[in-house]
Amino acid sequence: MYDIRLEGDTRAMLRRIRSFSEIDRRSINAALAEGVRESTLERFRQSKGPDGRRWKSSKRAILEGGKTLVKTGQLRNSIHTRSDASGFAVGTNAKHAATHQFGEPGRTIRARRKKVLRFQYNGKWVSKKQVRVKIPARPFLGLSEEDMQEMKATVEDFIGREG
Repeated sequence: MYDIRLEGDTRAMLRRIRSFSEIDRRSINAALAEGVRESTLERFRQSKGPDGRRWKSSKRAILEGGKTLVKTGQLRNSIHTRSDASGFAVGTNAKHAATHQFGEPGRTIRARRKKVLRFQYNGKWVSKKQVRVKIPARPFLGLSEEDMQEMKATVEDFIGREG
């Protein structure tokens, strides 16, 4: 058990403490979620992970030009947020997102609807019943040190408005 004794005029301090319990947590979490979403979209522009390291360029980006993970923009555009008074989440429901986030050490792709897969490799058309692919991890979700600092500033801004 703890016993705390306060002396003097504590009304201002108690008002401030009470105001913290009335902070609009839903709005704070919505602001935090949007900040992390914007940071994630910036990673697609810079081709970098939350740790600041550049993604390994995809073969498509090397051969055709363009940026890794943004050929159609579908993955980037699928980044969404959810928030309420208890917290927030930033993520995607794109089926291929986990493969790009964590990489794939070796996956076999087999022809299903036709007898063979037909694709270009080194500028030539190839037909195969199956192929084994390795995809390096290109993390786009997560929090960087800069994200953490931005989140801290956002919370401090909300607390400052309440006081």
